[in-house]
Amino acid sequence: MEEGEPLQSEAERAKVETCTTSEVGQQVSASEFLCHCCYDILVNPTTLNCGHSFCRHCLALWWVSSKKNECPECREKWEGFPKVNVLLRDVIEKLFSDAIEQRKEDIQQNSDVAHSLETFQKYGNDHIPAVPNTGRINPRGAGFFSGVLTALTCVAVVLLGYHWSSREFEDDLVHKPVAKWTSEEVIHWLEQLGPWASHYKERFLLEKVNGRLLLILTEEDFTKEPYSIENSNHRKAIMQELEYVKNLGVKPPQNLWEYKAVNPGKSLFLLYALKISPRLSMLYLYVFDYAEAFLPFIHTICPMQEDKYEAIVPKLLDLKDPSWKQWREFIVKYLFLPYQLVAEFAWDWLDVHYWTSRFIIVNAMLLSVLELFSFWRLWSRRELKTVPHRMWRHFWKVSTQGLLVAIFWPFIPQFVCNCLFYWALYFNPIINIDLVVKEVRRLETQVQ
Repeated sequence: MEEGEPLQSEAERAKVETCTTSEVGQQVSASEFLCHCCYDILVNPTTLNCGHSFCRHCLALWWVSSKKNECPECREKWEGFPKVNVLLRDVIEKLFSDAIEQRKEDIQQNSDVAHSLETFQKYGNDHIPAVPNTGRINPRGAGFFSGVLTALTCVAVVLLGYHWSSREFEDDLVHKPVAKWTSEEVIHWLEQLGPWASHYKERFLLEKVNGRLLLILTEEDFTKEPYSIENSNHRKAIMQELEYVKNLGVKPPQNLWEYKAVNPGKSLFLLYALKISPRLSMLYLYVFDYAEAFLPFIHTICPMQEDKYEAIVPKLLDLKDPSWKQWREFIVKYLFLPYQLVAEFAWDWLDVHYWTSRFIIVNAMLLSVLELFSFWRLWSRRELKTVPHRMWRHFWKVSTQGLLVAIFWPFIPQFVCNCLFYWALYFNPIINIDLVVKEVRRLETQVQ
């Protein structure tokens, strides 16, 4: 009998539970669980911020027809994306299982309902990051990344201040005639030719070589005292750069800041255009700015193997047309990883712009990740067929914006241009970090 007692108690317990459920079912009627849209029993009840609950398909039909994020009953706006009230759903399905099964069959046979639910869910997938406290990670993650973004902003401001305080001759020499250069400015020009030029800095200082004297020096003078430049490659590099200085009458731009001083409009255009549409921007450079911008760009990111004196002779002078091997490498990256080309170009300028190049490289990596997320979203939603239409719409948008900028450019103050330039250079990477974090959270939410 002792062995049978547990079985008897289990049977009694099951009988009590059955009686309790039966009593609850008799006391609670289906009218207490009605949806105020269809006035039938709730199926997948979805509770809004105001407390009202509706069938999920009814809420989807309401949203598709009205395009309003508000309660169908009290018109109070709901925030985020409504979810199924799991506790209420389980209670209703347990009490009225037969009625629920019949309603689900009727709903599945209605194509309009299925389409509305699919559209409503797509909207929810796009707005999941906006939901407050969607998971345990969000409150901590938001605080952590907010601190990171604040710290990066401070670093960008410090770098910007350091850049402004350290520039002495860069903007002046690209505008100042060579004949008016001082001996200090000549030394600054010489140092920018490369690390090897520092060996001859003392000799130029002792002779007090100014702009006028620099213009009359010949290669034969550099072979003799007091200059005594014995390395023929060094002499060739100095004379080649000196010829460009004589022809232009000013110092040619040799870094980012000098290029910006000479071409303020083009530099601002390249920063924003390469971010928004790198492929169209590179195509624009190839068609309209081949010799001055595109050739230096492709020779930097896809260098020729036979360039033995790349570190001595200035790389961006007297460039030839790219070889087929260079074109092949460029086209592959152009199609699949356009931002990598920008990162490789910035990497080549690390010695000249240490921190700024790193900002550009990080920004290029973030933009590559965001582009991959965009393609992943199209693939997961089975919207790859819309890519040609999206590309044409993007091309039209970029072309229109470029035309508007070209029209209004002469009327934009220089101060505004400088602000936009430094914003794109230093603060866009910080903004893109936040965008990547949101995309990662959205992906994690969809997986869960």
